[in-house]
Amino acid sequence: MMYRVPLLFTPQPEGGYTVTSPVLPELVTEGDTLEQAHANVRDAFEAVAELYADQGRSLPVSISLPAPAEVVWSETLVGSP
Repeated sequence: MMYRVPLLFTPQPEGGYTVTSPVLPELVTEGDTLEQAHANVRDAFEAVAELYADQGRSLPVSISLPAPAEVVWSETLVGSP
């Protein structure tokens, strides 16, 4: 299943980025670059989803995608040469 999760990429003074989500406070990951930090989000999300399942909690409805026939709006990180 796909979800739309808002993410905050916060630069760290020592370098790299910390990634958090305002709707999933348990989601925390990092990376030395934006690309690495973004790549680590999937593992962090899977860990949060497992934690919620273990605790019998549902993920927030706000991150669920609409029905397949509806338009999905998303933002992503894109690099250029």
